[in-house]
Amino acid sequence: MRTLGLFLLALALPLAHADEGMWQPHQLPKISKQLQAAGLKIDPASMQRLDQFPMNAIISLGGCTASFVSPAGLIVTNHHCIYGSIAYNSTPEQNLLQDGFVAADQSKEIPASPGTRVYVTEEVTEVTDTVLDVASDAQRGDAYYQAIEQNKKRLVADCETSQDYRCEVYTFHGGASYFLIRYLAIRDVRLVYAPPSSIGKFGGDTDNWMWPRHTGDWGFYRAYVGADGLPADYDQANKPYTPAAHFSVNKDGLAEDDFVMVLGYPGRTNRYRTALEVQNQFDWTYPTAKQYREDYIEAIKSVAAPGSEARLKYENTIAGLANYAKNYGSMITSYRKGSLLQDKQTLERDVLAWIDRDEARKQRFGMAYDNLEHLLSEELKHQERDLLLAYMGRTNMWSVASRLLKLAHERQKPDLERDTGYQERDMARFAQGLQSVDRRYDAEVDIAVLLHFFSLYERLPAAERVVELDEFFGLNGQQDREALQERLQSMHARTQLNKADVRLQWMEASLSEFEASDDPYIQFAQALWSYNDQIEQKNKALAGELLKARPLWMQAILAYKQSLGEPVYADANSSLRITYGTVTGYSPQDGLVAVPFTTAEGMLAKYIPGDDEFDLPESMRRAIAARDYHEYADPTLNSIAINYLTTVDITGGNSGSPTLNSRAEFVGLAFDSVYESVIGDWSYDPSMNRTIHVSSPYMLWAMKYIDGAGHLLDEMTLVNNPH
Repeated sequence: MRTLGLFLLALALPLAHADEGMWQPHQLPKISKQLQAAGLKIDPASMQRLDQFPMNAIISLGGCTASFVSPAGLIVTNHHCIYGSIAYNSTPEQNLLQDGFVAADQSKEIPASPGTRVYVTEEVTEVTDTVLDVASDAQRGDAYYQAIEQNKKRLVADCETSQDYRCEVYTFHGGASYFLIRYLAIRDVRLVYAPPSSIGKFGGDTDNWMWPRHTGDWGFYRAYVGADGLPADYDQANKPYTPAAHFSVNKDGLAEDDFVMVLGYPGRTNRYRTALEVQNQFDWTYPTAKQYREDYIEAIKSVAAPGSEARLKYENTIAGLANYAKNYGSMITSYRKGSLLQDKQTLERDVLAWIDRDEARKQRFGMAYDNLEHLLSEELKHQERDLLLAYMGRTNMWSVASRLLKLAHERQKPDLERDTGYQERDMARFAQGLQSVDRRYDAEVDIAVLLHFFSLYERLPAAERVVELDEFFGLNGQQDREALQERLQSMHARTQLNKADVRLQWMEASLSEFEASDDPYIQFAQALWSYNDQIEQKNKALAGELLKARPLWMQAILAYKQSLGEPVYADANSSLRITYGTVTGYSPQDGLVAVPFTTAEGMLAKYIPGDDEFDLPESMRRAIAARDYHEYADPTLNSIAINYLTTVDITGGNSGSPTLNSRAEFVGLAFDSVYESVIGDWSYDPSMNRTIHVSSPYMLWAMKYIDGAGHLLDEMTLVNNPH
């Protein structure tokens, strides 16, 4: 009945720019000639099979990518991807963020932060026809949304035969096609090794998104399973997981112009968004969100001194906020210097003119653009209020109370009718999230953040204010910060939700128990329930209409691009993708040329004693000064390569992705993009798109000769294939 998935697959054409595109494994046969011409030495056909090397060595951490590098379940990823686990296990007395961590042997490896999972992709199945099989009486927005969700949840329920598996239905091309992906979910994950932040975060926020870069952004987990080889809860008796395959680690690294590919789980790109969405995102959303994130950081720092227990709890939060604040700044700068909006407007005019030249196309696509634009305008009507409330809702007690009350409401429904995140399949992680709150919550910080955002909320026009929120806090338009502060302090002093056992008990509470509670944050959640529920239902109805409107416009764009022979690939959506390119520099501006490698000497030149961002371990400084690089010296560089640039096409979620050479050997980790290519989430520019990687020789050298983690090299398969 439905043929959208096949229609889209038929559109997958070779790229105009060879390095552009985040390809699904099943698409690789279509670009096998380009891969081999670019330098790939393994059979591209083997890469479409998830049960074969190299795809079976790639794993997801649910937000970052990682990979197996030993037969004993040893996992490598970025330092910033395991930052939460390092912070979770840190105390003022034993600060692992500052000092690093090396487990002397497997018995000394420590549990990662609660809820940490390793997801091994096992199967990908197209399910477009099943998901889009919606009864004719379910065409209204909210009914259509619910029908689509029900179909997806049934597929997931049938797929998840036990808690050992996690299944997700992924949307491609705005709802035009759907794929069901099945993962093995390993839940005993342990921290093995993390370099000190003076290596893992060298350069800090100053160097973030910048080149030249000298950051040692790596760290190691290990996956453990029960005696039967299946996923199990943490137990000292568990044994390391034996992966079907692992990557060999190349000791020699890369040279300029070498072929590379990155395998991973890119989070989200927006290359097919409309001009309206582009203009709103860059003129309003990014500038506003950047300011909110910077404000959030300042509010935390205003009451949490460096090195304090409160500050340690929020270091991971600060790092995440700062990372995206700088990302948004880069987006804005690149947008204002470039022609993204004009390009989108030109594309839309061209597509509409192409449609208008053919009667069959007019019959099929004639109203697609106007319908989509109308719905998008509706979606943006209350964005100022919605974004502000979203940042307020990030605070711990607000978030906990709201989620617990929603769980009580969702538990009244059959499991398949519950919202995603509140089904039985989600309860273990829900509980772990509640347990971990203590390690990222401080009452003074929560209050400081809320006070700041309340000051912004009170400036909203009266029509945008939330009556229930105003009434609960007695906000009458006259800003009385002292009274509001006293109210918040009282709520935080009286609430019992700051206790892990209490939070877990509320998971089983009935709606009547919520209604009878005298906990101030439970009462707050109750006061906002009707408003939140009303907004949620309205958003679902709009989402349902968009699920019908966007795919039709997407088909028009894709068909138009096919007629021109232009690139067609799906936007990133956290599913497994492959991208490839070469090691090369770039020219960020007139008169400047960036070379593709940085060296240890360049890192030492940045060293500032005692500086939080540019400190270096004494042992590393001595080794660099003596050029003591042992077997990891690069004769071409007369040094050791620290970071390098490539043209591969990545985005957030690719953090921790293994970088592989032409033989699919591990040669480093992708961890960032240059400032000029951050806008690549919206548009690919071959002259500016550059990804930053940490080199395998630097990793191995620092592990063996600096950090005392050489025993981990003994379990890896090291290869000496010079570039």
